[in-house]
Amino acid sequence: MHTMAYAEEARYVRRVGHLSDREIAQVTGAGLSTVSAWLRMTRSPSGQRAQRLVELSAMVERLARVVDEDYIPVWLNKPIAALDDHKPLELLAAGEYRQVARLISELEAPTFT
Repeated sequence: MHTMAYAEEARYVRRVGHLSDREIAQVTGAGLSTVSAWLRMTRSPSGQRAQRLVELSAMVERLARVVDEDYIPVWLNKPIAALDDHKPLELLAAGEYRQVARLISELEAPTFT
């Protein structure tokens, strides 16, 4: 079984999304020491925590294609009008990744002038 693949997702979110342990913990519902263990590859998330982590990773991956990587944590922490002034990280923590994904798809769509 490839259980450490989920821990790799935490490292990806940290490396590409520039998210802190606290932000990863917020989205996954894990404690800070648990997230730290994932990042050290001594533990791996499972169940709902793993699910939230891969949803976060997917959003980071998509955002990295349309905004500067340094801006990803800002975007994820910003209240956004199109999300009823919710922060994307809050919605991801609540399992509402589809709302965030829809907004990112608008950023991904080519615009015609």
